[in-house]
Amino acid sequence: MYTRLIAALTLLVLAPQGAAKPDCDALACAEVKQAIREVEARMRAGYSRAQGERYEARLRKLKVKRSKLCR
Repeated sequence: MYTRLIAALTLLVLAPQGAAKPDCDALACAEVKQAIREVEARMRAGYSRAQGERYEARLRKLKVKRSKLCR
């Protein structure tokens, strides 16, 4: 997961500014969707009450981010 994040950040920094906007949005959207899938997978594996609250908070933040990035 961290290698994908590092690769995405590298692409964002090195990409030309004018032509990169749609690609960056698509890349960021894909990363957010992947993060949502990972949290949901952890939730299916079982969790404590405290972990569940953290997972739900993380999912809420990711879903708001997804609604802004993925159109």
